[in-house]
Amino acid sequence: MTAREEVLARIRTALGDRRPDVEVPRGYRTTDDRPAGVLLDVLTDRLEDYRATVLRCAADDVATTVGAALGAALGGGWSPADVVVAPGVPAAWRPAGAAEDDGRPAAGLTAFAATLTGVAVAIAETGTLVLDGSPRCGRRALSLLPDCLVCVVEAGQVVGGVPGGLARLDPRAPLTMVSGPSATSDIELQRVEGVHGPRTLVVVLVAAPYGR
Repeated sequence: MTAREEVLARIRTALGDRRPDVEVPRGYRTTDDRPAGVLLDVLTDRLEDYRATVLRCAADDVATTVGAALGAALGGGWSPADVVVAPGVPAAWRPAGAAEDDGRPAAGLTAFAATLTGVAVAIAETGTLVLDGSPRCGRRALSLLPDCLVCVVEAGQVVGGVPGGLARLDPRAPLTMVSGPSATSDIELQRVEGVHGPRTLVVVLVAAPYGR
């Protein structure tokens, strides 16, 4: 008997044959009544607090904004060949000439400077982007290996809190939750970025820019 089996056997013995039907109270908030504009502002505030860059644009300006984001992140000499794109990202969002992820070995993704993906949902309260492995989000390695990650978030994908976000997701999907660029701290609390994923996170928020 393995250690796991032994632990489970002890739990079953302790519970006995008759297990009480206990209702677990769920007192947390499952809906958010704040206006959509407020949620977008909260998401932007949280992401920027995590040192991500947020660029708002209209639906017709996504490709232009993505190009500007890549230029700012990679420098003026960047090329579309430096960018790998999740296979389900709409053509209208892509830099012309960017490579589409073809399932190559994960190590090959390190040759790219940046990744472009969509998201499954964005959680305003925690500043979290959730990628679910769908074609628009791409496989997990795609969002972890290149040094810059550009995510396009549509306004309708933004929810207030975690319960609302989880309600939109398939719990069986390979979920990757991104809250700002990859960062950690050593024992002296010195922040180090890029250890577990991209050092740069840019979010293109498809909603009316401020002032419109």
